[in-house]
Amino acid sequence: MANESRPCPCDIGDRFDYGGRGQEVQVEHIKAYICKPPACTDRAVIVIHDIFGWQLPNTRYIADMLTTNGYIAICPDFFVGQEAWKPSNDWASFDDWVKTRDAGKIDKEVDVVLKYLKDQCGAKNIGVIGFCWGGAAVQHLMLKNPHLKTGVSLYGVIRRFADKHSLLHPTFFIFGEKDDIIPLEQVTLLEQKLKQNCKVDYEVKIYPGQTHGFVHRKREDINPQDKPYIEEGRKDMINWLNKYL
Repeated sequence: MANESRPCPCDIGDRFDYGGRGQEVQVEHIKAYICKPPACTDRAVIVIHDIFGWQLPNTRYIADMLTTNGYIAICPDFFVGQEAWKPSNDWASFDDWVKTRDAGKIDKEVDVVLKYLKDQCGAKNIGVIGFCWGGAAVQHLMLKNPHLKTGVSLYGVIRRFADKHSLLHPTFFIFGEKDDIIPLEQVTLLEQKLKQNCKVDYEVKIYPGQTHGFVHRKREDINPQDKPYIEEGRKDMINWLNKYL
């Protein structure tokens, strides 16, 4: 597996040479990256970035991959102009940094993006995916936003919403077996709570040997034994969206 000595390895394998197939737009007070398929569609996916922000090439690569599967994909700046975390930052300051960027306080921005997708893009069936910080945001939205059809939370930080499990929409949770940020006991507890409280379809899947950030890691920067699980995670994500959108 890739060497992950840092607390959050989502930035490993940055596609610094990957400019993206889409474009940057201004949606009211939010900047966003959007990519549209050549054929008209009423299906769209909001992509919620991790702590490294909306401009991370890895995240744009996944947004473009959604577009190649027939979706309008939009990745807004949910930090709304505040600086994203940099790998060179001092991790000792992370707790203070993240307090000003609450994954449970993005509802205003989501409403703006939903209006844009419906009014400007003709979207009627809208889902959401998110990575790490964004994965926690997906869980938040699946608990309360009635306008989204489904969600995929990729290694979302469980502890942020550990006591809330009554999901409104079908939700797929992706975790890595070797994730140092999200221990397996947290995943087990999440499954137990969902089983007790959740009335909609859900799935929790653990991918063997995988670490935090594995699904949106650059293919060329992984070990051969990781590649099948990365591809499986991406395929599972697309299949879930296809099922509910």
